[in-house]
Amino acid sequence: MSDQEHHALLARIADALERLAPPEPRDDGFNEADAFVWNAESGTLKAVHDVQHVPLDLLKGVDMVKKLLLSNTQRFADGLPANNALLWGARGMGKSSLVKSVHSAINREKPGSLALIEIHREDIGSLPGLLSRLRGSDRRCLLLCDDLSFETDDATFKSLKAVLEGGIEGRPDNVIFYATSNRRHLMPRDMMENERSTAINPAEVVEEKVSLSDRFGLWLGFHGCDQPTYLAIVQAYVEHFDLKIDAADLRAQAIAWQTGRGARSGRVAWQFIQDLAGRLGQRLLR
Repeated sequence: MSDQEHHALLARIADALERLAPPEPRDDGFNEADAFVWNAESGTLKAVHDVQHVPLDLLKGVDMVKKLLLSNTQRFADGLPANNALLWGARGMGKSSLVKSVHSAINREKPGSLALIEIHREDIGSLPGLLSRLRGSDRRCLLLCDDLSFETDDATFKSLKAVLEGGIEGRPDNVIFYATSNRRHLMPRDMMENERSTAINPAEVVEEKVSLSDRFGLWLGFHGCDQPTYLAIVQAYVEHFDLKIDAADLRAQAIAWQTGRGARSGRVAWQFIQDLAGRLGQRLLR
């Protein structure tokens, strides 16, 4: 066999071995960024260098939950015991915004102390693999799953239960898990009622369904805001971005906007501010 044929054979063998045992995926600058998105398909972390967040003092009407979440997250960032957190309740009241704002506030005080990793709802099944990757890291990692909920015939919640608490390995000491949801127990009520009506022991069905939310040691409820709170949120944004508008006009326009939407929330207030700034010809500079 000639040298050329020998090299070609060795190259084919090397290619075959690489296909059988591909190199471990490399994370995207894990020690160079403070926020990432988990890509379950490739098993990698994609760095996010500019996280969209709201300053903590602009989150109005959620003072108590803001204090509790900030305290819990700060303890975790300092290497102390802390709980997984479930932020549940009304739409648009700042559940995911609060998590990102708390993360930003903590890293502002101590740069690089906490990595925020977003995992999508449909990728929850890959959570054990992600935790395995993070277990050997020396970074404190906050996992966030936004809008987490489960539907009928979705068994993913069982694997999530084992990962959060109760599995052999359990949650790594350097990882904490936060989830937001419109549902307090992460399951639709009709799903629980249907299964309870056909079960031999209805109480056991309910116990199994609510046992997932029990894995979160910290429950933080978000409720719809009243008109004074809504107007306070609008006013805070106006002052923060220095929007030029008469106070009476601002109040009238803000109320008309929420009436047209048929709802009051932090999200509705922010959408009004974007519309107002556009009409005023002013940019919303962060």
